[in-house]
Amino acid sequence: MRINEEIHIREVRVTSAEGEQLGIMLTRDALRMAEEQHLDLVEVAPKAKPPVCRIMDFGKFRYEQQKREKEAKKKQKTISIKEVKLRPNIDEHDFNVKLKNALRFVEEGNKVKVTIMFRGRELSHPELGRAVLDRVAERMTDLVTIERGAKLEGKNMTMILSPKVQKPTKTVKPAKEDKGGNGDAEN
Repeated sequence: MRINEEIHIREVRVTSAEGEQLGIMLTRDALRMAEEQHLDLVEVAPKAKPPVCRIMDFGKFRYEQQKREKEAKKKQKTISIKEVKLRPNIDEHDFNVKLKNALRFVEEGNKVKVTIMFRGRELSHPELGRAVLDRVAERMTDLVTIERGAKLEGKNMTMILSPKVQKPTKTVKPAKEDKGGNGDAEN
């Protein structure tokens, strides 16, 4: 935005601080009018014919604009990728604990990267890791979509899951089913 002496157009359409139209006038007359009120002349619509300028307190305007941007930033939800690391020969209880953490991450709205770490000879049997990833995907099928399928990268096999976009009532139901599912696995 250009203010005061930065405005080099000969004629501008001027609006007052209250929003009323003052009409088309020479820029120097508009500047003089703004100075008399101890305010600034701010170009708000430079592409209009003639450009539109408003008489306002620019410092106050900029402060309120920054305040609005800060509030909007607070309300923004940032999606991050959380990681759950597993081994190809993981026990059932450990698997359930890791699955519970992954479900919690998904319910918070984050993406989940499920990593199977291979060591030594385990690398010669990638199908075991793929089976564990398939179990994770099968258990979480109601809540997630598979963004990237199982892929072997070096000594790790990874899969990325992202939360399904659903109505809030549907999101609550699978969470209750999950708790019941974990209770069945412990019995």
